[in-house]
Amino acid sequence: MSDAFTVLWTHDTCGALRKTGRVGERPPVAFSGVHSSLPAWSGARVGDEVYALHVNRCVVFVVSRMRVIDLERRDCCGTAPATWQDPAFPGHGDWSMLGAGGCGAAAVHVDATPVRFDTPIPGDLLARLTWRNRRGQTRGLKYVVDGRLERSVSLQGFYRLTPESAGELAEAAEPRDGTGGELAPPGSGSGTHTFRPARDLRDPCR
Repeated sequence: MSDAFTVLWTHDTCGALRKTGRVGERPPVAFSGVHSSLPAWSGARVGDEVYALHVNRCVVFVVSRMRVIDLERRDCCGTAPATWQDPAFPGHGDWSMLGAGGCGAAAVHVDATPVRFDTPIPGDLLARLTWRNRRGQTRGLKYVVDGRLERSVSLQGFYRLTPESAGELAEAAEPRDGTGGELAPPGSGSGTHTFRPARDLRDPCR
């Protein structure tokens, strides 16, 4: 059975996504690391889903929903760097803002929904979301006040959702306009993006 995780994308990351015109496009890759600014995707396996979240003005948005295809360097990553000055993943230059240059960065190839900034998580759901660690202990989200997240520290990292919260978040992550929110069915050729294009991707956070 697959698991679901959350990872927080920072203001710098999301600002770069907007600036480079990546809104409405499906990222083919994300990056795992070894630092708090680029956390390790610990425990993630092929088939697991990862929700990229962004906090803006105390509102939490689902930026993209990603399914892990593999956690290996592939030809699409480009030539491995020969020196520290060389780009680590030249084949994924368009998505380098997701952490390609981060400490200990490793490529995670994904099938993903389009990047967008208009899918907020309802405040009542924020208060109910729970995560569990490898020992089976669960925790909720701290600093939720009146449906708003006053501090994002509880989201900073890579965390496994409980099955119940994963189901609720999957429903909340569906775009309101019904466009671009689907992932390919498992085993159907992940990474070949043959879905209807996303449209009208308004960005209320700018």
